[in-house]
Amino acid sequence: MDFAMILPLLLMVALFYFLAIRPQKARDRQAAEMRNNLAVGDEITTTGGIIGKVVSIKDETFVLETSKDKTKIRLLRGAIKTIDVKVDADED
Repeated sequence: MDFAMILPLLLMVALFYFLAIRPQKARDRQAAEMRNNLAVGDEITTTGGIIGKVVSIKDETFVLETSKDKTKIRLLRGAIKTIDVKVDADED
């Protein structure tokens, strides 16, 4: 094989890396940071669309209070889609 034949393939691999793989790794890193910064009192939305307030946290799980009836659900941290309202550390 000639170098002229390999060059376009290498350019395509490099382009794929910079347009697909690298941005995805950055999004994954941001999501992991968000999940690690979860605090009691935060209001979140899960990947399943459940909205509620975090009432306790243990290792890789947390308990979410979902309604006025104080329904509680235990979920994995990986189920967090967004933190909608972040509780301030100064409130305690």
